[in-house]
Amino acid sequence: MAVRAFFLTGLCWLTVLFSSSASAVTVTDSRGEHEFDTVPERVVSISWAMTEDVIGLGIQPVGVADIDGYNTWVVRPAIPDGASDVGKRDEPSIEQLAALKPDVIILSNGQEGLIDKLEQIAPVLFFDAYNKDHDNAKAAREIFLELGRLFYKEAMARQKLDAMDAHIASLSEQLKAHFGPDLPQVTGVRFASSSVVMVYGPNAMSQAALTEMGFGMAMDQESNQWGIVQKKMTELSTISKDGILLYFKPSPGVEKLFAAPLWKAMPVARANRVAGVESTWSYGGALSIGYLAQAMTDALLTIAPQ
Repeated sequence: MAVRAFFLTGLCWLTVLFSSSASAVTVTDSRGEHEFDTVPERVVSISWAMTEDVIGLGIQPVGVADIDGYNTWVVRPAIPDGASDVGKRDEPSIEQLAALKPDVIILSNGQEGLIDKLEQIAPVLFFDAYNKDHDNAKAAREIFLELGRLFYKEAMARQKLDAMDAHIASLSEQLKAHFGPDLPQVTGVRFASSSVVMVYGPNAMSQAALTEMGFGMAMDQESNQWGIVQKKMTELSTISKDGILLYFKPSPGVEKLFAAPLWKAMPVARANRVAGVESTWSYGGALSIGYLAQAMTDALLTIAPQ
């Protein structure tokens, strides 16, 4: 009986030790390794890209920055009911954050200056998602997997990425059926004013989606941190009538722009090869590549093949 009791006691201790080690998790952000004794449950995301990732992993954040702005510019995935708005992305409310008692606060580019202040409230993870020295789309996938590890959802993260890749491949087939096997060259933009346009190119998430679907760029430019360059509107005239121009919404005042003689004289406009893309965040997390691919496919299918 004594041996049996000793065995059962030892087994109980092993079970406790195993459970304790299983609940601990170590993740790596752009500053190094961070160890959490338990999987974080109360999550605050200040970065919209990280908010996308967290929601994409099935996590309901207790706090998100600038929910109204997110709903206008990001849209997908929708922020679950119950998440509190903690203020601006560059200046969140310390009082609101502290009241939420988060287990982790997640930041990204442009929010480095918040780290010291927010670490007084909870552990902080910072991800350098957009950098001129790396491939932003590849980095986004790696961050998504790392967050999957944080929440014990790494298998789900891999499945989501695989499903996204399969979906993008199916979109590519739809577009080849529409345009033919030789896909036209495409460039995406955001209109800044009647004379200035922001042009997406290498290292842009939208361009990553277009590349995966088999499209080349209709307007060449060099790679940089965000994958977007400010140009004069007149430079869009370099896009030939065989190319396609996609512009991202919301785009207030675009009707007035399209009525201007300068615009009407551009080859791509004369050829009716311009289409609007429904609001989709251009600087998002890994799954935003799929959202961008779908939104741009919907726009591209409105353009008649030549």
